[in-house]
Formats: sequence, C-alpha cells, structure tokens
Amino acid sequence: MASSRKSQQSPKSGKRIAVALSGGLDSVVLLDTVCKAQAKNQTNNQIYAFHIHHGLQKPADDWLIFCEKLAKQYKIHFDFRLLHLDGAKEQGNIEARARAGRYEALTDLCEEYGIEDLLLAHHQNDQAETVLLQLLRGSGVAGLSGMPTSRQLELNNHNITLWRPLLNQSRQELEAYAKEHKLKWIEDPSNQNIKYRRNAVRKKIIPALEKIQPEALANMARSAQLLGEAQTLLNRLAEQDGKSILNKSQLKLEPLLVLAEEDLPAANNVLRYWLQTQQLAMPSQERLHAWWRDLAQVKADANLEWLHDERKIYLWRGMLQVGNVEAGRWVLKTLPAKSKQLGLPANWVKEAQDNNKISLRERQGSEKIQIKPKTPRKTLKNLYQEADIPPWERQAPLLYINDELIAVAGIGLSYPHLITSGRRVLPEWVQNPVKLALFRSSGKFSLSQIVK
Repeated sequence: MASSRKSQQSPKSGKRIAVALSGGLDSVVLLDTVCKAQAKNQTNNQIYAFHIHHGLQKPADDWLIFCEKLAKQYKIHFDFRLLHLDGAKEQGNIEARARAGRYEALTDLCEEYGIEDLLLAHHQNDQAETVLLQLLRGSGVAGLSGMPTSRQLELNNHNITLWRPLLNQSRQELEAYAKEHKLKWIEDPSNQNIKYRRNAVRKKIIPALEKIQPEALANMARSAQLLGEAQTLLNRLAEQDGKSILNKSQLKLEPLLVLAEEDLPAANNVLRYWLQTQQLAMPSQERLHAWWRDLAQVKADANLEWLHDERKIYLWRGMLQVGNVEAGRWVLKTLPAKSKQLGLPANWVKEAQDNNKISLRERQGSEKIQIKPKTPRKTLKNLYQEADIPPWERQAPLLYINDELIAVAGIGLSYPHLITSGRRVLPEWVQNPVKLALFRSSGKFSLSQIVK
C-alpha cells in the first residue's frame, strides 16, 4: 500500500531543508516564513514539507489533504508518513508514543531525501509547557532545560540537525503574524481535551501564572536557556569524570562503582550523561537508587537486565549497554549495477519468492553457515561468540531460501550463494527503534510482506 505522495517538481541544485508540517498554526507560520525568506533572499534551496498522519482522529485524512494542498500552493516538495499506534492504549502513554513515532517518521523522511536540516515549529508556549511538565515530574537540570534551539541526530550514518527557530516567539505573536498575512490553519480538537497533561497545563496552569506574572512565559523560556547552559557544563564534567568509564556506547561497571563510592553525585551525572547519549529519558530518583542497589549486589560475571524508556539496559561482561529493540524486519536492498559488493542473484530470490520458498525461522541451536571463502561451515553459537554479539542481539529470525540458511543478523550471508556481477540483492536486518507500524514507499520491501 503506497502511503506517501512525492511531489513531482524537477530536481534543482542547492541545499535541502524540510519543515515538519502538521497543519496547525505554528507549523503553517513556520512554513510561510521559510518560503518568504527563500523568495526574498533568492536562495536556491529546495524546501520540503513533511506531514505525519497519526490516524488517531477522524479528521486526520483531511489534515493530510490540507497540508498537501498547502505545499502545492507554495510550490515545494511534499511527502508524508502514516503511523499506526498499534495497541497504544494498552502499551502506555499515547502522547509519548505518538511523539516518539513522529520523530522516527520525520528522521526516516530526512534520510530518504538526503535532508540535513529539519525545522520544527515549537514556540515559546510549548517551551513553557515542557518546563512545567518536567518540573511536575521532579526532573533535574536536563529535563528543566526544555527543548534546545538545535539538536544533532544521527541515523544510519546520516546526520540531521533539528532546528526550532520559533522558540522565542509566543503563540500570540504567531497568531498576529498569521492574521496579518491571511494564513489558514487547522485547529486540532484534541488540544481542548484536558485529560492530557500538556493540555491541562496549557488551559489551566499557564493562564493562572500569566495573571500573577505577565512575563511568565518569557521568563520560563529564559530559565530553560540558562539551565541548558548549565547542562552543557555538566556534560563536560561527565566526559571528564567518565574518561575511564565511558567506552563508546557502553559504561564500564568497575570504575563506575569506584566513582560512585567516592562521589555519588558525580557518578549519577556520568550515568545520566550516558543515558542522554543513548537518547533515553532521565530516570526518576527512585529508579536511580534501585539501579545502584542492583549494581552494588551483582557479581562480577553476572548478567543484569533493566527495562527503561521502552528499551532494555543490560549488564554483560562488566559493561552496561543499551540493547537494540528486538523487533525488526528483513529487507532486500537492490545493489547498483556497478557495485562490486557481493549479493544474492536477484532472479533466484525472485523465483523463490514467487514459489513461497522464502521463510523466517527461529533459531533451534544446531544451525551452521559459511560466511567467508575457504572456511568451513560453523555453528551459529561459535559465530556469535567470535563476533562478541551479546545474547539479546541473537534473537532475530533466520532467513531461509529454498530451505537453506541464507542470512543471519549480525553474522552475515551464506558465502556459497553470493555472486559478484549481474542483478543482485542484499538481505539486511533492520531494527525498529520504536514498535510502531510505519508505512513508507521506497526501493526496499519487507520480507514480512511476502513470507506467510
């Protein structure tokens, strides 16, 4: 099912930037200012509008149509993603899940179009709401810093910068701009529902604060900026204290415990910094205390597992590390004709697909595969150990074609089946960072769509 509509404009040279377009006041104003700045400065940038269709409300289809028409009006590129928040009501905070899915979809679009700068329409009111919500949760400096003006993301070696150019503008100022320029936008009815915490803060708490202190919003935004500067210094301190502890994406347990014994606040700061680098939420004080109790009691060679922010943190071989989300899918990537990379014969794979001879199987324990030339077939157990792959990354289903083991995630492909020329495809195991159904159109297809 195609779920994205790519605009048909001719490709042009210049930098590519994207605006996250919901159709609401803030994103409509942002898009208008970006397009007007482009015309005024006569730059040759390519502007894209990306819309995320959550499917949570009946008028969502109308919002998609509105955003697509708006992009055509500005004569810019347009694409969207459709999210399915499967079982969201049973799986926790739907606000948090929708937000995580939205960021995943936007970064996915940026990767597809080669976009390095993504503009988000968060404004001063949003910042104040975020600071208040974090304060109510008992957050520390990182949480109370609110949303940064810019933030770097990396996805599959593709760097993306998130920009929030409207953070110093209040909603009132955005409304004045929209009315002056006769802009039209969508009002989301769910924004009136105070059962959601953010809406309750917006409708009840902020108006009361503004009556007490008219400059409340601007003051909170300024406090967030100052706390952001303080967090930068704390991060610098964590890097210094963690020189012998931080090891790429892992934490060495032994020196971490030594630091905790000498200076617990410093150890907490290193631990929080590491979580931040792994794009995980800050833990509550209760959870942090529970972690230290676990670490103090665990034996040196023992394994440990925590569930935090819908991800799993493992202690394995004396290292704390965040495990990849187990959910994922096999995709077949078509290799360029001029590529020298080894791959599977495309016609052979297609024939197997047509005859339902492609299957995914769980590991049984006795499988063998040859992944290098002039080497014997080895058991998966030996290959996993040689590759130093932790146990939680050994759960991906095995890919079979014509009842032969062809691909093992993290290990490789069956070497005897690979060729160096002709039409070739390459199986890849792709992790799902968020357990959401994300439909997209691309040159890749999921084996889950063809395997029964």
